[in-house]
Amino acid sequence: MTETTEAAVNGPFPPARRKRPANLAHAVTAELVDSIVRGVHPPGSSLPPEPVLVDGFGVSRTVVREAVKLLQAKGLVQVRQGSGTVVTPPTMWDMLDELVLSATIAEDDGVIVLDDLVVTRRLLEADMANVAARVADPETIDRLAALVGEMDGLVHDHVTYAERDRAFHDTIMRASGNRIARAVVRSLESQVINTARYLGRPKRSLCVASNRGHRRIYECIAARDPGGAAEAMFRHITEAWLVRRGGPGDPVRLQR
Repeated sequence: MTETTEAAVNGPFPPARRKRPANLAHAVTAELVDSIVRGVHPPGSSLPPEPVLVDGFGVSRTVVREAVKLLQAKGLVQVRQGSGTVVTPPTMWDMLDELVLSATIAEDDGVIVLDDLVVTRRLLEADMANVAARVADPETIDRLAALVGEMDGLVHDHVTYAERDRAFHDTIMRASGNRIARAVVRSLESQVINTARYLGRPKRSLCVASNRGHRRIYECIAARDPGGAAEAMFRHITEAWLVRRGGPGDPVRLQR
């Protein structure tokens, strides 16, 4: 390959060289996010100076500076003249960010952040169920009926049941047409869908109870009952989580 051809394919640098700083910056960012969430660098404190981070991570100044920019974008730090890079309070963190949310869930000794996730999810999905009951076409209603019927026969297989469960909820979200609310729910769920703390201990009896909730939601949507669909979704998500929740503390954040 000639130099001209190689430049056309690879650009000014070979792919590995172009990608390496970005990959390193993301790796450094992930470690710093984790240490901030764990309180190694508490709110109000300053991150170690740039030379210390360079030596500690064994990377260049460019990589460290890029990592700090990423932390800023996630709301975890602010760069202040004369004070360095200061860690912000958790109220400023971007909790929809994948790294921030996953680190918070891993660190949370209780289940407060998961309670908040469930509260957010049920508000959005209840509203989408309300809309779906008004606008869902016959094909969507048939799809929901088929999924509920399938899940009745899958209560012994919690893995496949969970797949149909997600399909049921996603069918309703799609029917609502609210792409933003669906994206938020899917983003939140993607962070916890495989965590034992969120899933609990799957049992046949829990699947049976869960599908009773699904059937009630489906019946309300099929009957064109928006209020009933919203209430059924709200109750289903709340009750399903309370059964799985366990953990310390009174779930006061779930009370309405």
